[in-house]
Amino acid sequence: MAKVISSETLADIIRRPIITEKATLLLENNQYTFEVMPKASKPEIKAAIEALFDVKVTGISTLNPPRKQRRMGKFAGYRATYKRAVVTLAEGNSIPLFPDV
Repeated sequence: MAKVISSETLADIIRRPIITEKATLLLENNQYTFEVMPKASKPEIKAAIEALFDVKVTGISTLNPPRKQRRMGKFAGYRATYKRAVVTLAEGNSIPLFPDV
């Protein structure tokens, strides 16, 4: 039984694309990396990507990187946690991360 998600909520699930050296290399395999909400599930992420970019998603891998400890003067704390999703698209689909200006 699939849960119905509103379009406003779908837009909030995907926070931003992640542009790193590894993520750029994954673009050759038609895989895109996004930062998503930590509580988002794989079906929610798939629905959000398909609705926002009008593409067909074939697979999703998610990971929660460990928190890093940071210090500001005498105060120690942690960076905010985030979730990363690597989305594999169907052959022939693409997402324009760098639109021509």
